[in-house]
Amino acid sequence: MTGGRKDFKIRHAGRRALRVEVEGSLRSKDLDQTLDALLKRPPMPIINTLFSLFLNPEPLIRWRAITAMGGMVARLAEADLESARVVLRRMIWQLNDESGGIGWGCPEAMGEVLARDRRLAAEFAHILTSYVREDANFLEYEPLRAGAVWAIGRVAQERPGSMKGAASHLLPALKAKEPALRGMAVWALGHLRARETITELISLQGDGTEIEIYEDCRVRKRAIRDLVDEALARLRDPS
Repeated sequence: MTGGRKDFKIRHAGRRALRVEVEGSLRSKDLDQTLDALLKRPPMPIINTLFSLFLNPEPLIRWRAITAMGGMVARLAEADLESARVVLRRMIWQLNDESGGIGWGCPEAMGEVLARDRRLAAEFAHILTSYVREDANFLEYEPLRAGAVWAIGRVAQERPGSMKGAASHLLPALKAKEPALRGMAVWALGHLRARETITELISLQGDGTEIEIYEDCRVRKRAIRDLVDEALARLRDPS
């Protein structure tokens, strides 16, 4: 066996072992403790592993990888803002047609990062919004666009000012055939506090279709009409 081939096998085995370790960590019942432990590790090997876990067949592992990615990139930004930008550009590239891939998990991961870091939100929020704009980098594939809609809602939870103007571009999603896209749009509009969308939201109060949505580090099944009720409650709250 040549030295180069041996080195490759060693590196491959190391990456595989790290993936198994990180995936096992994401299964922990105490996710906060798990994330704290990951954040103490060198960021780039963990970040590269988390990218691979965006394709995990288990929804909870995929979503927790997205949560962990947000924490890792935000931590990286504290020490090296340009390196954090590079990670976000990698996500953007994977959503580009020229990449040859689909970019599963990348919109959601962008949202999680921007929700956690003010400087990155100021720089990249307009790109995230562009994925739901028909006059910009519109994501044609509805399940992928649903991820971008969730990401907008996630940023709005922490930094509503960063998502100004996004609400009008989410209105067409309320009429989408894809239930996940409809439901994510309802959820996001509630967090955007987009009071001008109340009439459109009311039109979905009879939609009993269930979707899976990630909230509070859990994957939950929710009826769209229940998401509508919650969104309307936020929009009618004067505080």
